[in-house]
Amino acid sequence: MLENKERTELSALGEFGLIEHLTKNIEIKNSSTLKGVGDDAAVLEYKEMATLVSTDMLVEGVHFDLSYMPLRHLGYKAVTVNLSDICAMNAMPKQITVSLAISSRFPVEAIEELYEGIIGACNNYQVDLVGGDTTSSLSGLIISITAIGEAKKENIAYRNGAKEKDLICVSGDLGGAYMGLQLLEREKSVFKENPNLQPDLEGNDYILERQLKPEARIDIPIILEKLGVKPTSMIDISDGLASELFHICNQSGVGCELYEDKIPLDPMTYDRARDFGLDPTVCALSGGEDYELLFTVPLSDHEKISNNPDITIIGHTTHKDSGLNLITKNGVSTPLKAQGWNSFAKK
Repeated sequence: MLENKERTELSALGEFGLIEHLTKNIEIKNSSTLKGVGDDAAVLEYKEMATLVSTDMLVEGVHFDLSYMPLRHLGYKAVTVNLSDICAMNAMPKQITVSLAISSRFPVEAIEELYEGIIGACNNYQVDLVGGDTTSSLSGLIISITAIGEAKKENIAYRNGAKEKDLICVSGDLGGAYMGLQLLEREKSVFKENPNLQPDLEGNDYILERQLKPEARIDIPIILEKLGVKPTSMIDISDGLASELFHICNQSGVGCELYEDKIPLDPMTYDRARDFGLDPTVCALSGGEDYELLFTVPLSDHEKISNNPDITIIGHTTHKDSGLNLITKNGVSTPLKAQGWNSFAKK
């Protein structure tokens, strides 16, 4: 979705001209960035800190649909989903690099809008854009972002550190991004059948924003540090709560009991799931793209986190032989199933 209707061909600027045009107003925010955009490589310096690096790729037609995804929102989301991976290590993001493969159907104005979202996210999270690359594409738009962060070694949380009887916690609420996607896909289908009909999106701002412009939970590592809580394991929820919980339990060698009535759902998410004939719990378990943080903490930290409005305790870990189980609202234990996003699944 291009808002600026002017059209300047990419060939008018060339690769280096485009990069200079897009990055000319970037300002450095972090002392660890000694040199950013403008040379053969960025120069970073971390003193007495561990460096974390994560890379993610977004491919048109696979990860985003430009028929309803504004380019500015896409740029913002591309950054936040990568920063979320750094936050999921209980660390703080500091720099990113951005690489684009662009087809000739995109004018300069379209890439400007994309970069407005990218730089907007950098400004919001106080992250430096320090480099990247651009090239041509024969198959649409591809965005690859590398996020770089820092943390004290002793504070880093891995997926494999959960212990038996740990509390299972999650930030925010779940399922909203999935319901936002369902709404957008429904309206796209209606528009295809009758282009004269306008999309009916009114009153659904929250779930639409959860899908189109998610936020990285950069606040959670800060909150946990202030509470004096060190997570034993941590992961971000990109592929669905159940799928991410499987990762933690399998890598940590534990089982779990997850309580259905404890899973945090926004009222709009719940209502729209019912409108679509969907089970709200399934939407939270398998929907994905919420980019909340799922983590475990020792049982001894219960009092520290139990009253925090940003964190919900949703279960506990068990011996691995017990398996992964969902305790339903009726108190029935049923095996948990992971049905989250799979990039290589056959359509």
